[in-house]
Amino acid sequence: MALKQYEFWFVVGSQDLYGDDVLRQVDEHSRVMVDAWNQDASIPGTVVWKPVVRNSEEIYSTLTAANQDPNCAGVITWMHTFSPSKMWIRGFNALQKPLLHVNTQFNRDIPWDKIDMDFMNLNQSAHGDREHGFITARMRLQHKVISGHWEDPNMRRRMAGWMRAAIGAYESRRLRVLRISDNMRDVAVTEGDKVEAHIKFGWQVDHYGVEDIIRMVDAVTESEVDAQMAEYQELYDIATDDIESVRYQAREEVALKKFLEEGKFGAFHTNFQDLQQLRQLPGLAAQDLMRQGYGFAGEGDWKTAALCRVMKLMTADCNGGTAFMEDYTYNFDPACGMNMGAHMLEVCPTVACEKPKIKVVPLGIGDREPPARLTFKAKKGPAILVTIIDMGDRFRMIVNDVECQEQEHEMPNLPVAAVLWKPLPSLETSAEAWIYAGGAHHSVISYDLTAEEMRDFAEIMNIEFIHIGKETEINSFRKELTWNDLIWKLR
Repeated sequence: MALKQYEFWFVVGSQDLYGDDVLRQVDEHSRVMVDAWNQDASIPGTVVWKPVVRNSEEIYSTLTAANQDPNCAGVITWMHTFSPSKMWIRGFNALQKPLLHVNTQFNRDIPWDKIDMDFMNLNQSAHGDREHGFITARMRLQHKVISGHWEDPNMRRRMAGWMRAAIGAYESRRLRVLRISDNMRDVAVTEGDKVEAHIKFGWQVDHYGVEDIIRMVDAVTESEVDAQMAEYQELYDIATDDIESVRYQAREEVALKKFLEEGKFGAFHTNFQDLQQLRQLPGLAAQDLMRQGYGFAGEGDWKTAALCRVMKLMTADCNGGTAFMEDYTYNFDPACGMNMGAHMLEVCPTVACEKPKIKVVPLGIGDREPPARLTFKAKKGPAILVTIIDMGDRFRMIVNDVECQEQEHEMPNLPVAAVLWKPLPSLETSAEAWIYAGGAHHSVISYDLTAEEMRDFAEIMNIEFIHIGKETEINSFRKELTWNDLIWKLR
């Protein structure tokens, strides 16, 4: 039920020429479709039925009402009959919500032995949707088109994916990101234009000094720490005798959560180069907050923290897992090239394939006490890696399809949570493409989302989208990057 709060208005087009009997039939058909979609557990949002629109005034009134409705995350249009597209111009000029055009029809098959002109006049989606397609193309509207029968599982899967993208856009536009300190010194890719990000994504990225967090940490009571420790004991195996270090992470988590809640922040970052009087870099604390749905990234990477939050909200009804990730080391086996991702401390336990363990081990960086952290092996299965970079004149999203592998080998000397994956189409081609595209070493991994859904999100937000997958070939890929540079410079 997590995503049912988001509404998607189903607006069906026709015209007055057909008469009341036909229009009543159109409304009846659309009600049946809406009821069926809302009973389908694979459809994440709530589809809201709207009466058939027949003229410019009704279209404009409906679409501007969608703009004003705080629960409406997007509009779905369908031309059951023929809706002359000039009627849609005024409404589309006003529309501010994401738009999905479904090219479908009520009946799946042609009723060969019964079809007559009355049937033909009523069922004109193949006719009306093409007229509708012309005006969206002519107006250069940023929208999604999905063709297929409304009962078909694949059509519904794609519609559900677009809904997730629209929900991500909805939440992105009201996201506040907490910057604890600044970016890691001398690192380029974690920098970016925060004003442009606010304009483009809606992200309000606000800086607070580490001292603001320290005051909150110092104010945490022992009873609050005890309550947080009880949660740890329920969720994780405590595999350390250094309970005091675990309690300090609990203290940091209580303080961070208060700060996030009071400031209405959905994401945050830390920076191990600026800890001031903090005894430990937040490790377990950051991991457990990610488990609860907060976005996070290390080293001052506010873009990835925000992206992590958005992707978690897009998948709030899923259980595959979404986590902050960093490329660490390769396995250049010619027969099975793989990449191992991890981070110093902060990988979300939603991607674990086992009950995570809490350990306390020296970090070797940050010049502080050994921090408590969760360690675990990750799930196997298909996933995507997603990163957003600032190209100066635009934001670029890069997505790589990967196959996460079962971790057969023990790594007793590496006390981190790690994910092992085979990038598509291969380790070498994937790495070359990622580097040519300028992809960051930080990303977000998700077992629940697909490249198509992230493309939908990128298109709604009007940013560049780059996909690395099984069909990627380096020379063609480099040409795509060159073409994109030219195209985006003309925008």
